[in-house]
Amino acid sequence: MQLILAQDIAVILPEMTLAIYAMVALMWGVFSRSAQTASVIIWITALAFLALAVWIGFSPEGTRTAFSGAFTDDFYARFAKITILASMSVLLVISREYLERSNLLKFEFPALIAFAVLGMMMMVSASDLMLLYMGLELQSLALYVLASFHRDSARSTEAGVKYFVLGALSSGILLFGASFVYGYSGTTLFSGIAASAENEMSFGLLYGLIFILVGLAFKISAAPFHMWAPDVYDGAPTPVTAIFATAPKVAALMLLARLLFEAFGAAQADWQMIIAVLSVASMFLGAIAAIGQTDIKRLMAYSSISHMGYALAGLAAANAEGLRSMLVYLVIYVVMNLGTFALILSMRRDGRQVTLIAGLSLYSQQAPARALSLLVLLFSLAGIVPMAGFFTKFYVFLAVMNADLLWLAIAGAIASVIGAYYYLRIVYLMYFGQEAEQLDEPMSVLAQSVLLVAALAMVVGVINLFMLNDFADNAVQALLG
Repeated sequence: MQLILAQDIAVILPEMTLAIYAMVALMWGVFSRSAQTASVIIWITALAFLALAVWIGFSPEGTRTAFSGAFTDDFYARFAKITILASMSVLLVISREYLERSNLLKFEFPALIAFAVLGMMMMVSASDLMLLYMGLELQSLALYVLASFHRDSARSTEAGVKYFVLGALSSGILLFGASFVYGYSGTTLFSGIAASAENEMSFGLLYGLIFILVGLAFKISAAPFHMWAPDVYDGAPTPVTAIFATAPKVAALMLLARLLFEAFGAAQADWQMIIAVLSVASMFLGAIAAIGQTDIKRLMAYSSISHMGYALAGLAAANAEGLRSMLVYLVIYVVMNLGTFALILSMRRDGRQVTLIAGLSLYSQQAPARALSLLVLLFSLAGIVPMAGFFTKFYVFLAVMNADLLWLAIAGAIASVIGAYYYLRIVYLMYFGQEAEQLDEPMSVLAQSVLLVAALAMVVGVINLFMLNDFADNAVQALLG
């Protein structure tokens, strides 16, 4: 028993380290009387995330399991964890200045993010329905609080309440589905569910799977379960909006892929069309609804919905090629959003936050380099040649066509053309808009660096996508065996 426990702890040591750090940081913040405590904790947390990413990157190769197969540490999980940790580290650093200017620089912010990241790391390693739910709720509970972090703002409080109520509903739906799966398979382990599905894919198992898919579709804001995203993105503090748009999407989608392939691989014909319908609905709703938006945070909410549709299209291919294209798409999507939100976080006028798209009118005359960087990122988000965003969409569509889902690829191409409008509208305003009061000039060196590096990555990355295809291949092989 002691040997088994020691082996289990060795597998989950990164998660245990992060959990201990999060609790220590929380206690440090509570008992410290220094005004600089929050800023110091942010920097230490960001460095801790990077250190964990390096640690995980150099972990022993192969697949390790803990707790009788409930927790899986393989290259697939490590790929996700490194993406999550690196993106959250960058977001913490570029958020510090915004939080300080908005009087929101409190120690609870990095502590809550640490708990949310811990939940995400558990999600991508979950091979059991109970561990899946634990990770999902740990992430969600931290994000509920972060959404309403600006306590003096009615909009932030409203965003937190909306997210909490709808999130609790989606969690209940997911648990309802999990209870059906457990009842008909007699186990919560993915391997046990897969064995049961291979013997007989009963109506109860399929019924449970549908409810689980609904619960997870809410977490990635896939249409028609997207209703929370625009209001929450708009009302939450901008750093929190940036968080919603990046790492949690990666965690939830990669969890969904593990669930479908590990537990319900035998039911591919049953879930493939469900994922494809969610994909089409998300692509078109995000593309069309974003057209009339005047607030850049709401626009990014609908952009996120649309991009989740493209990622789901890769998953709908239900093969190694489609899964690889989804992983590459997610990483490039995160980089594009990091760069875009680095600029959004710095949009201020007379010391006050500006979120109206019109605030970027003729921005190219004020800051040519930053405007050009944003142009590159917007072109990449729109999937315009020759940016990296185009090639990620191309790989997704190619995988979909090779899976005999030509109609899905055509739908994605049409939605991409529609979606290009609202990205190009921002570019038009930056270069040909009407004269307007300029934004405040100061932008932190770190935020500028993230913006410029992200834009440069979209151009340089077209050569070989920084070998992402190779890493994604290894991750897919680890998942599919």
